[in-house]
Amino acid sequence: MQPVAPNWRTSSYTGTENCVEVADNDSKYVMVRDTKDRNRGILAVPRTAWTALVEHAKRG
Repeated sequence: MQPVAPNWRTSSYTGTENCVEVADNDSKYVMVRDTKDRNRGILAVPRTAWTALVEHAKRG
């Protein structure tokens, strides 16, 4: 069985610079990469930590 390619997306709030892309195909990790340099590497963040970060950001 071949692995499924990540489904990368950017926020609708993202401008033209300083952007990141996020993929959450895996159940344990959310993947983050720099939009300007996609080949530089991927940061894999535990889903629970990513959820906490997003909730914190929503609260301001």
